[in-house]
Amino acid sequence: MKVNCEENHFHNQIKRRRVFSNDEINELFSQASEENLRNDMMARKKGYGCGKVDLSEADSQSGEKKKTRLLDQVSANLRARHYSRKTEQTYLGWIKKYILFHDKRHPSEMGEKEINKYLTYLALKVKVSASTQTQALSAILFLYRHVLKQEIGNIGDIIRARKSRRLPVVMTKEEVKQVIINLSGEIWIIVSLMYGAGLRLTECLRLRVQDIDFSGNQIMIRSGKGDKDRLTMLLENLKEPLMDHLKKVRQLHQKDIQDGWGDVSLPHSLSRKYPNASRDWQWQYVFPQEHRWTNKQTKEQGRHHIDESIVQKAVRSAVFRSGITKHATCHTFRHSFATHLLASGYDIRTVQELLGHKDVKTTMVYTHVLNRGGRGVQSPLDAL
Repeated sequence: MKVNCEENHFHNQIKRRRVFSNDEINELFSQASEENLRNDMMARKKGYGCGKVDLSEADSQSGEKKKTRLLDQVSANLRARHYSRKTEQTYLGWIKKYILFHDKRHPSEMGEKEINKYLTYLALKVKVSASTQTQALSAILFLYRHVLKQEIGNIGDIIRARKSRRLPVVMTKEEVKQVIINLSGEIWIIVSLMYGAGLRLTECLRLRVQDIDFSGNQIMIRSGKGDKDRLTMLLENLKEPLMDHLKKVRQLHQKDIQDGWGDVSLPHSLSRKYPNASRDWQWQYVFPQEHRWTNKQTKEQGRHHIDESIVQKAVRSAVFRSGITKHATCHTFRHSFATHLLASGYDIRTVQELLGHKDVKTTMVYTHVLNRGGRGVQSPLDAL
């Protein structure tokens, strides 16, 4: 097997030092095809290899080398299995941290021992929660099983982070009212939907015009957590403000079309199936961003939904102005929605369906919130 001078020079540099430059890190995040990997392993046994896999794959047609980074391969595998973008970002982050923890060694050269060492480090040194440690393990196992095609055996005795029981932060009805009073415009509508219908922030921002059924008094949540669809109610008090908001959004969309734009991103491959659907009113976001985005590939402009951080900052400011000392976030409105429904006597199965929980045990946590403190028991001091 022949190894050219350029590759020898690169591998000699790797042998001489442990700390690499950014360009070399990108090289280390590259992965060859299975055939090249097998050839490299054979070369090592014969003494030809330099301890690293072949980092590029030759293009037989042009003679140029196409380089595929390891993290790009992870992204491709995650998207092929329809993982959410947030899960993709989280997995990529854990895989990168795992590689950096082991001095930027290639994952194909590591195994059960290195995985055990990293997970134990997370529990003892970083002191992550049990769910965070499990998340890191899932990301690393995905890398080995689906990208590197390596089966991981017994990892051994891992020091697991201790599971803690946490109750969600819930605001009273009066506290919710005080926060909402300090909001205005489309942020007021968004927060009202989160509390009034139990929506997650991302579910609310991803609403399309066709998802709101004014005549049926219901909202369709598409591709929610776990890629599940569900129906929830549309508040009577929000109908008129929401209609007025959509009138303004439609005028903005018509202006974009007159300017030659007006496209919106479509889920999955619908843009190929329906080429002109991206400009249809029914596919537009209910809460579009202020400025148009530009597609880097097609150079076309359109409007995505507003960023999560805009709503989060507005809610944080409203909580501060209302004088509430609880650590209330956007998700607190969803917790409050469920707790207030159960306190009003609604069946827990109904609340589970509205929230989109897979298991009723997840919904049961709100019953524990109802039983806290003096809500269920009278203190003996009050009886004196």
